[in-house]
Amino acid sequence: MPSAPPEGEPAPLDGALPATAAAGAASRDFGVYIHVPYCRVRCGYCDFNTYTVSELGPGASQAGYAAQVEAELGLAAERLRDAGVPDRAAATVFFGGGTPTLLPAADLGGMLARVRDTWGLAPGAEVTTEANPDSVDETYLAALAAAGFTRVSFGMQSAVPHVLATLDRTHTPERVPEVVRWAREAGLQVSLDLIYGAPGESLDDWQRSLDAALACEPDHLSAYALIVEPGTKLAARIRRGELAEPDDDLHAEMYERADSVLGAAGYDWYEISNWSRSAATRSRHNLAYWRGADWWGAGPGAHSHVGGTRWWNVKHPRAYAERLAAGLSPALAREVLDGETRRTERVLLETRIADGLPIGVLAEGERRAVPELIAEGLIDGRAALGAGGSTPRVVPTLRGRLLADTVVHRLLS
Repeated sequence: MPSAPPEGEPAPLDGALPATAAAGAASRDFGVYIHVPYCRVRCGYCDFNTYTVSELGPGASQAGYAAQVEAELGLAAERLRDAGVPDRAAATVFFGGGTPTLLPAADLGGMLARVRDTWGLAPGAEVTTEANPDSVDETYLAALAAAGFTRVSFGMQSAVPHVLATLDRTHTPERVPEVVRWAREAGLQVSLDLIYGAPGESLDDWQRSLDAALACEPDHLSAYALIVEPGTKLAARIRRGELAEPDDDLHAEMYERADSVLGAAGYDWYEISNWSRSAATRSRHNLAYWRGADWWGAGPGAHSHVGGTRWWNVKHPRAYAERLAAGLSPALAREVLDGETRRTERVLLETRIADGLPIGVLAEGERRAVPELIAEGLIDGRAALGAGGSTPRVVPTLRGRLLADTVVHRLLS
């Protein structure tokens, strides 16, 4: 089942934002995230806010979902203006889930049109949807492109049947190159998502998945270590001894293999779990998260951030629909971050990306850790010294990426 929401202070029933949300907004990018919480089958490892048809219950129909999201987007525009936040065209729009492509393509196109009508889309805006390989066909992908989508991210996860079975994935390996071809014919950029470290997956299995993904020649690849989340079916199976616990050392070896294989194929890492063929094919929406940009998250359980105020919606689709039908904000709770918390989070986030964290962001005492981290091979010495006249930055090495939490802890201790 979906994880519990984080704690925070109750959000205003009308969704009002504090005046501080407007400070500096004109200099920050704005994006929109739209959460579609529906899945045909719940994967055993997943604790995202998703629901199968049998879990929805009355008052949570998929048929009316697009209209509910469009209502929240209208409310979003009002609340941003009320707080004095200037109108900004959306630089990125991302449909995540769940499986957004369980909805008709016309519904996704309608929600995107509402974003366009409300704020406009910036020139060259990146518009992405996630999709399962077996949730789309050639006609569907062409309809997305016609509606203004520019990019699709397929949940490939693995090319090995027994690994897909362990993860409860419903597509076959043969389906992936087919949908990639259709997406390209429609004019869409393609990203492939992989998961490594599933119980029973060997290093040879992982190599097979990397080879299969590269054979599709995607524009972008993500590779995430499997995390066993409490309360999931996978966690229960491991607890009962049906499946082995993931091995941290094998996870590290698989990450190093991915970085080596993808690098040799011309893909550069730009965030710990993400590689792209060029700067132009990086996920700008995800980078906006790492760089502390503003975004409005619409949908059940969606998170938002504007100018240091962070909030999240009620989780169940029925509660979400009821709030909007009553003319109320779907926001459940929020945090208004102070300056020091925002700086700390910036250290946490920007040390994960290849562009790095400007060393000037660190407090004087925190900078004392930099020489030690260089000596231990955890951060790049040339980047930290500002080689070539560049701004000195904390950029993790390959070893530093494997020990990202350690790097952050050492800087902030």
